Amino acid sequence: MTHAAATRGGPAGGYGTIARMRTVRVRISGHVQGVFFRASCARLADDLGVSGWVRNLPDGDLEAVFQGSDEAVERILAWCGEGPRHARVDAVDVRPEPPLGQTGFRVEP
Repeated sequence: MTHAAATRGGPAGGYGTIARMRTVRVRISGHVQGVFFRASCARLADDLGVSGWVRNLPDGDLEAVFQGSDEAVERILAWCGEGPRHARVDAVDVRPEPPLGQTGFRVEP
């Protein structure tokens, strides 16, 4: 599900680009725990203005929900395919998710 948000721009007070929002749930498999994946992901999400969360799963995978502009979500998904320096990403499963209703990004235990 998506929704649009208009950004005000220009001194005349006109409307600029309409950014489509996107929310996805992601499962990342491989050697992704114990390599600062969650902290690095949170830093990038903050830099990109992406809301959501990331957490470790008991089976060694990571799970995350990302919400932001199409461009920002695509950028963080591309990063998830590589991860931080010592990670080895085997698979990234992406599924659409309903909007979060939260702002900011958090790391869950």
